[in-house]
Amino acid sequence: MYLVTLLGNGVLILVTILDSRLHKPMYFFLRNLSFLDICYTTSSVSLVLDGFLAPQKTISFSTCAVQMFLSFAMAGTECVLLGMMAFDRYVAICNPLRHPVVMSKAAYVPMAASSWAIGGGASLVHTSLAIQLPLCGDNIINHFTCGILAALKLACADISINVISMGVTNVIFLGVPVLFISASYVFIIATILRIPSAEGRKKAFSTCSAHLTVVIIFYGTLFFMYGKTKSKDPWG
Repeated sequence: MYLVTLLGNGVLILVTILDSRLHKPMYFFLRNLSFLDICYTTSSVSLVLDGFLAPQKTISFSTCAVQMFLSFAMAGTECVLLGMMAFDRYVAICNPLRHPVVMSKAAYVPMAASSWAIGGGASLVHTSLAIQLPLCGDNIINHFTCGILAALKLACADISINVISMGVTNVIFLGVPVLFISASYVFIIATILRIPSAEGRKKAFSTCSAHLTVVIIFYGTLFFMYGKTKSKDPWG
C-alpha cells in the first residue's frame, strides 16, 4: 500500500508537470497535495514498516519529535491548501472571466507557499512546546505514530498551555477552512443551478469533483479517526 501511495502520487505529480494543459491553479494545488501526501505517509509508514522488521519496538526521542513535527505540519498545510482550492473553484465558476487574472501564477504560487509556511510554523510551535515537557512512566505511546496528543499523555507537568494552544489551532485549521469551503460551495452550487443547460451544469460541477473528493476523503478520515479515538480517550 505504501508503494501504491508513492506510485499514485508520483504519477500525478509527473503528469501535471509534463502536460501543459494541466498547468492551471487547481492542478498545481493537487500537485502540492500529492507531494504532501508522500511526505506525510513516509513520516509515519516508514517507521511502522521498520517496527515490523526490528525486534525492538522503540522510537528515539529525536525521531519522535521529527515525526510529531511532520505529521502536524502536513495535516495543517493540507487544511489550508483545501481552503485555497475552494477559493480557486469559487472564482472559476462564479467569476470565470476574472479567473485568469485573480488566480494567475503570481497569485497561486504564493498561496501554496503560504499554506506550507503556516502549517510548518504552527507545527514548530506545538512541537517545541511538547518536547519541553518532562516525561514519566513507561513512555509507551498507544498509537501507530508519535503524534503530539499521544505524547502529551506521557507528560508529568501541567499541559494546560498545550491544551489551549491546540484547541485554538484546531479551530483555525479545521473550523475556519471547513466554514470557508462550505460557504464557497454554497455560492458555487447556486451559480451552477442557474446554468440553463444540463450539459453546462454537469461540466461546471465536474471541475469541482477533484477538490470535493479530496475534501471528503481528508476530513472524513480525520473526523472518523480522531472522533472515534476521543470517544474512548479524550487525549487520542
